[in-house]
Amino acid sequence: MTGLRELDGLPADILDLPAEALHRHLGGPVLIHLPGRREPALFVSVLMHGNETTGWDAVRELLRAYVHDGAIGQLPRSMSLFIGNTAAAAQGLRHLADQPDYNRVWPGSETAETPEHGLMALVVERMASRGIFASVDVHNNTGLNPHYACVNVIDDRYLHLAAMFGRTVVYFVRPRGVASMAMARLGPSVTLECGKVGQVHGTDHARDYLEACLRLSEHPAHPVAPHDVDLYHTVATVKVPAEVDFGFGEHGADLRLSDDLERLNFREVPAGTAFARVCSLRRPLLEVRSEHNADVFDRYFVLEDGQLRLRCSVMPSMLTLDERVIRQDCLCYLMERYDEHLGDGR
Repeated sequence: MTGLRELDGLPADILDLPAEALHRHLGGPVLIHLPGRREPALFVSVLMHGNETTGWDAVRELLRAYVHDGAIGQLPRSMSLFIGNTAAAAQGLRHLADQPDYNRVWPGSETAETPEHGLMALVVERMASRGIFASVDVHNNTGLNPHYACVNVIDDRYLHLAAMFGRTVVYFVRPRGVASMAMARLGPSVTLECGKVGQVHGTDHARDYLEACLRLSEHPAHPVAPHDVDLYHTVATVKVPAEVDFGFGEHGADLRLSDDLERLNFREVPAGTAFARVCSLRRPLLEVRSEHNADVFDRYFVLEDGQLRLRCSVMPSMLTLDERVIRQDCLCYLMERYDEHLGDGR
C-alpha cells in the first residue's frame, strides 16, 4: 500500500457509482476535500468495512443535492471525505482475507503493524494539520439493533453530536484502533450505527444527519439533559475463540447458540438467561474481555446443567446470526446504563 492519495474535488461521475464499483475507479482508499462556506471541515469516513455501504449511499444522496450543471457547488461547511476499503466493497466483504480490519488500524491500535496502520496515521496527521469541526464515521450492523451513535469521550460537545442522531448513545473505549477514537483527539467525534445494509431508513437517517452537521455553526456548550439521551457504556466484548465450534441450533457443535439471540439487543436481560447450550466442557467457551482487557468471563457467565447462562443482568448489543461477522469481529458487546454521566457539565 502506497502513501495517502488526496483529491481536491470529486472524480467525475463518482456519485453515480455504487460501493461495489468504486474500486475500479479509485483503486483504493482516498481522502477528498470539498470546499464550503465554513471552516474547518466536517470529516466523514465511509466503507471502513466494505460490506457496510449505507455511509457511501448517504454521502452520494447528500452531495447530489449540491450538484448543478454537472459540478458540485459550495457546501454549507467544507467536507473531507475518506473512502476506505474499496477492494473489500467490490466483493461485498468486511475486509479481504489478506487485509486487516480497516476499523482496527487507526492510531491507538493494539493490532500488529501493517501498511494500513501507516495509511490511517497519515489521514489523522493530514486532518490535524487542516483542523476539523467534527468527525463522523458511518457504519452498519448485521443484527437487530436500533440506530445509535457511539462516542469515545464523555464530553458535552461529543454527546450533543451523538444526540443529534438519536436518543441512544453508546460510550466505549474498546476495541482500540477505531476511526472515531483516533479522530476524537482532534475534535468532537462519533460513530453512527445505521442498522442493516440496504434499508432506506438507514440511508435517509445518515444523509439527514450529515446535512445537519454541515449546517451546524458551532457545538452547544451546555450539558446534555439526562431526559434527552439514553447513554450506555460498553463494559465487555464477547468473542467465540477460534478453536471453539459454534452454530445456531446445530447438533455436535461445542456451542449451540440460540437462534433468536438478536432479539436481546438493547434489552436489559435478566440473570439466568440462556445464551447457548454447551456440548463440550472445553474452556474457554467464550472469550469475555473488559474495557481494560481483563478476562471477565466468570463475572458475566456461568455454566449450569449444560446451558451457558448470564450470571448477572446486562444489556447486549450487536448480537448477530452472521457467522462470518462473529468470526471476524465478535459475538456481541455487553453494556450498562451510564446516565449518571449526563448533565454534569463535563
